[in-house]
Amino acid sequence: MKVGVTGSSGLIGSSLRKGIESIGWEAVAIPRDYFDGSDRTTSSSKFDHSLDSVDAVVHLAGENIASGRWTDRRKSLIRDSRVNGTRRLSEVLVERITPPSVLVLASAIGFYGDRGNELLNESSKAGIGFLSDVCQIWEAAAEPARSAGIRVVHLRIGIVMAQTGGALRKMLMPFKLGIGGVIGSGSQYMSWISLDDVIGGVLHALHAKGLEGPVNLVSPNPVTNSDFTKTLGRVLRRPTIIPVPSFALRLVLGEMAEALLLASTRVEPSRLVDSGYSFKFPNLEDALSHTLEIPSSK
Repeated sequence: MKVGVTGSSGLIGSSLRKGIESIGWEAVAIPRDYFDGSDRTTSSSKFDHSLDSVDAVVHLAGENIASGRWTDRRKSLIRDSRVNGTRRLSEVLVERITPPSVLVLASAIGFYGDRGNELLNESSKAGIGFLSDVCQIWEAAAEPARSAGIRVVHLRIGIVMAQTGGALRKMLMPFKLGIGGVIGSGSQYMSWISLDDVIGGVLHALHAKGLEGPVNLVSPNPVTNSDFTKTLGRVLRRPTIIPVPSFALRLVLGEMAEALLLASTRVEPSRLVDSGYSFKFPNLEDALSHTLEIPSSK
């Protein structure tokens, strides 16, 4: 199978390319100017021709949601990079001589918003707030591909456990110094997933022909922030006694703090499990030990 990948140099994209090649498939990086509305260069025109033979596409590209305070400009960049990019890519794919049979798109559990202890699956309604709004129009932007008969899968990805990037990397330094602690009340749910299972889930979505529409890409065992804090401290063998108050986060990060750090989203991967996917790391402590290359304390 020949798989085109956008965002192929990012945290998930770079690992996905290796995962695709490890099973004997071919990974092809799709350049950003192919779908971001820029003028097509000679090189991207050559890529137009090669895309005719791509069997599947995985679209991961989008502005980083955690790279700075959410000003109106940042929010526009976050929204437009996802919505416009997805729509343009979908339109271009349908114009191919032989369109790909499947389009796997990154989405996020931000779709569900702040829902407290409610257990959420793919049939749950959308939440409210900026991230939920973005996810809804982001997923809807793939309609051209869906209408043309391409199997479209929206992977609603949780908090990715990876040492080289994402949320965990930002947490590591204070925890290693022994100054990590509970965020806010600590009662908010964190729906996490190991990077290995993100890649496994994407590969599963590519070949599971009955899988389409929204698919939660999260571990089957979400935890509260309090439990996450204790587990990370136990894996690192460091104390976790210095809490981070909610008011301080709101003061520094504003709306982003509410959506990314204080919101509670308890999600289960119903459709992934029902379609036969088996998690490599369903347990948080095992996932952290593997990710950080630290022998388990159990």
